[in-house]
Amino acid sequence: MEIVFSALDENTARFQLEGCTTSFANSLRRAMIGEVQTLAIEQVKIYDNTSALFDEMLAHRLGLIPIRSDGINLVPCSRCTCEGTGCAGCSVIFTMSVEGPGMVYSRDLISQDPGIVPADPAIPIVKLVRDQKVVLEARAVVSSGREHAKWQPTTACGYKLYPVITISGQCDGCGQCVDQCPRDILEIRDGMVATREGKLEDCSLCRLCERACMNTGIGDEPAIVVTTDDTRFLFVVEGDGSLAFRQIIGQALEYIRTQSDELSAQVQEIAGEIRDE
Repeated sequence: MEIVFSALDENTARFQLEGCTTSFANSLRRAMIGEVQTLAIEQVKIYDNTSALFDEMLAHRLGLIPIRSDGINLVPCSRCTCEGTGCAGCSVIFTMSVEGPGMVYSRDLISQDPGIVPADPAIPIVKLVRDQKVVLEARAVVSSGREHAKWQPTTACGYKLYPVITISGQCDGCGQCVDQCPRDILEIRDGMVATREGKLEDCSLCRLCERACMNTGIGDEPAIVVTTDDTRFLFVVEGDGSLAFRQIIGQALEYIRTQSDELSAQVQEIAGEIRDE
């Protein structure tokens, strides 16, 4: 298996996964969405709220704010020695005290740990008019997207099979398929249709080119055929800022490896019991 990146920055990535099955590609996608651990606000104590939002709506908005989790050493509450009551080893406390008029932003959440802050300081929470105020304390804990969407580190995570475009010798270069391609992937070269250099991965597999070719009546089969390579996948992943992409894919691959090791150990144990019988 091989991973080749074509674009990579702090929050987005585009890469090609080669030499694996569709099942593994989907496992990687699901692991990046649901098995990577991040921080999110779970409990909110509201001491004063005279804004236009009900307490429940305000708490819900706070919970959906991505919190930068790079390099944290917190553990999930279920594995902490405090047994979920809340301590510095499994949670971070944020406080907020804001009075109107003005917009309340995510930067108004003051963390007890300067290294753990909202991923984007300019997320609007609620607008306050004169004499309105919000005073609260929020507790952020570690969990994963399997528990709730607010712990998902990705805002978009998907893949498609690698496109393969084959052009036969019966192509007469009429150009109708070129005109129909919505992503400008095809061109006329040396009297025949060809794919533009560096554009093949943009193919959406719509197969409009095949239909256009058939409409010319050149035969029973189109001169251009769009298929896929079942061992190559194109991934596009966007993060919410809570984790750098390198950490997202690293944690996802580590989760798959751990699950595979556990499954292998259990299978060997069952096989040993069967032999002993």
